[in-house]
This record gives sequence, C-alpha cells and structure tokens, in this order.
Amino acid sequence: MPGRRYLRGSFVLQPIFCALVAFSCWSCGGGSSAPPPPPPPPPTATFELVQVATGFSNPLDIQQPDDNSGRLFVVEQGGHIQIIQSNGTRAASPFMDVTGRTGFTSGGETGLLGLAFHPNYASNRRFYVNYTRNSGAQLQTVIAEFTASATNANFADPTMENILFTVDQPFPNHKGGGLAFGKDGFLYIGLGDGGSGGDPLGNGQNTNTLLGKMLRIDVDSAHSPGLNYAIPPSNPFVTSGGRAEIWVYGLRNPFRFSFDSVTGDLWIGDVGQDKFEEVDRLTSNQAGANLGWNIMEGTHCFMPATGCSTAGLTLPVFDYDHTQGDETVIGGQVYHGTKMPALAGAYVFGDFISGRMWILTQSGSTFTRTLLFNTAANDVSSIGRDQLGETLCGALFKRRRFSHSSGRPAVILFHNPANLESGQFGAFLPFVRAQTLRWRAK
Repeated sequence: MPGRRYLRGSFVLQPIFCALVAFSCWSCGGGSSAPPPPPPPPPTATFELVQVATGFSNPLDIQQPDDNSGRLFVVEQGGHIQIIQSNGTRAASPFMDVTGRTGFTSGGETGLLGLAFHPNYASNRRFYVNYTRNSGAQLQTVIAEFTASATNANFADPTMENILFTVDQPFPNHKGGGLAFGKDGFLYIGLGDGGSGGDPLGNGQNTNTLLGKMLRIDVDSAHSPGLNYAIPPSNPFVTSGGRAEIWVYGLRNPFRFSFDSVTGDLWIGDVGQDKFEEVDRLTSNQAGANLGWNIMEGTHCFMPATGCSTAGLTLPVFDYDHTQGDETVIGGQVYHGTKMPALAGAYVFGDFISGRMWILTQSGSTFTRTLLFNTAANDVSSIGRDQLGETLCGALFKRRRFSHSSGRPAVILFHNPANLESGQFGAFLPFVRAQTLRWRAK
C-alpha cells in the first residue's frame, strides 16, 4: 500500500479505498493522439459520500472484468480478493485467497498488490496478480496467472496457479504492484527499483534487470524458449541487449498506472524520493524511453544533485514538490465516463499522504493541476475505472472526520452508475458510516 513510507520505505498499512464512481475498461490501451484539453470542473463542486459495502481489510486495488456481471473485485493486501456483487452486497467468501501459497508474505510494502483481468475474461476466465513471497531467505515478486472456476463464477482455486515469472527483491520496499492490459492485448507490469533509498544498486538505469521498469509480455502466444510467456517482437530490447521484457525504464516505484481508453497513452504515477512526485505520459511509439530515475527525481537532478545531463531522457509531463504535504503520488485514470462531462479527457490522480485528489489537463505543452477535493491523510491507494468509464478510488482512511469507530473498514462506492445523477461519483472508503461520493455544481 501507499503511505508516507509505503512507496519510499516501511510503514504500517492502514485499510483504504476511495472511489470516484468508475472509469471504463481497464484493459484498454493503444493509440497516441490526444483529445482537446477539457476545462477544469466548476470551482463550486462539492462531494458527498454514501456507504455501500463494509468489512474490507487493507484494500489496495479494485478492478471490474468485462463480463457483464457488474461485479467489482477488491484486492486486500493480506492476500484475499473480495467481490462486491452488482447489487452492492459483498460475497460471503473471497473470490480467491493466496495466503496459503508457499512463502506468501504481506505487510509494509509487500503482500497481494495488484490484479488485472484478461480482455477476454468472459470467455477464458483468466486473470493475473502481483504478490510477494519468501523463497527461503529471498524475498520475491510473483507474477501469476489464475483461472476462475467454470462452475462457480465467484471462486478461483489458488492451487491452480501458473507462475509466469518471479523477480528477486533486494529490499522490502519499492515493489510497484500494478498490472494492466494495453489495447495491444499485451500485459504490462510495473516494478519498482527494489527499494532501500536512492536506488543504491542502480536498478533504474540498468536494462539487464527487471527492477525499476515497466514490462510488457504476451500471455496468449506460444511461449518464448525457456519462458512461461511470449516476448512481443516489438519490445525495444529484443535485439539490442537488455532484458527483452522491458518496455520503458528509469522508474522508481510505479505503484499505480493506467491506459487512456481513447488514445491508448500510458499514464504512470511514479513515487519520488524525498522532494518530488511525478506523472509520466507515454504514447505507444515511445517504447524504450528512459524516464530518468535515479539521474532525475521528477524534472530535477538527483544524482548528481546539480549539473545532471538530461540528454536521452523522457521527463515527466508534471511533477510536484512536498512543501504542501503531498508526498506519495497515486497514479490515476483519464476520465471518459458520462456522469461528469466537465472532467472529460482529464487525468484524475491523487496523493496518498495528503489525501488530495486532482485533475490534470493539457493546453498545448502546458499541464495544469486543479484540486477536486481533499479526503483524509494517508488514504488514497488506488484509482480505477469500471466498464462504463466511471472512476473508482480506493482509500485507507484512518483519521479526521472519516475515521471509523467499529474497527472494520468499509468500502464505499456507488455500485449502479445508471442510477447516479449527472455529475456523481461512487466511492470506496473504509468508513463505518458511508455516504455516496457525489459531485455537483452549486
């Protein structure tokens, strides 16, 4: 999970998920043309929250498969995937429990960290997860494929695991965690630099390791020799040296990333070190881009602290400093839903530490950040979207007016966007008292 030290060091995970009623198809990605920049929302917009489901433990991610079931799947760091049915009730038992997988470990920045459904999930029932385990004394990231039951759509047998690959981890932090299918049908996987601080092993700039990278693999074609997946032949390092799985490099901790469902652009929230957070946007023709870490932290020199060369680097489209208490970026989604037309084409993202959520809009070469609202500190962990293009947000709230009294975190979301008034969000929030997250202009 993200926390002041979640994406930078160890921290105690608090339960969270805040949702902005969901975006569309999480398995999209592709082209590169940018739509006209949208105007920011009216400054008088306000929000309300209504609880719909409760009882989640450290929710980190939420996804919805394209299977017309209307179900939402909530990833809990401790190793469970829970289901919220289309009527807003929570399924009695987990969809899947990986706590019994050999060596599974959770806590701090480890655990069950991400989920992606295959674009053809409705027919093949396949999905993919990112979790951590101990293999002897070695901490590892595991990228694995599972298949839902053919007779019980609300169950997947964890023993029917197909491990695609593992990555040895040198430190317990900076694991990344996100997975997503692009419009090209390939699976993208974000991995952090392996941890500690400042990337002491130089993984971000080393193309012979998978750490500090965005990876791209083919899970449908015949496997490449010696691998449990195929390498897309257009990957940038297939013939030029370096690991063939790498799509882009120079990342510190891409905890959350997504694809614009219209343009196919890849948006990454890369958590910074001590001073700056960054948002990266890449088109489909930027394979092999070097995003700069640990030469740069955002658009600023890191190593060396001054006089660094930016030659050959792809700098973020936006970065922000820590002076206002914003210290851990949570990558979001480009909004293409219908409930909030004022946000059309805007990138919705947040910050775990401050609890602020913003939109990022573009005019020419200038990106402008506009505040949407402020939740509570140490909360926003994930921003997703549903099949209707509406925004979902996960949050681990622990204090302020949103503090919970029962000790059982609740997930708040509006499960039926068709019933929302124009301009409403739906929310995941671990409060015992919930309210729907509604956006309206006064």
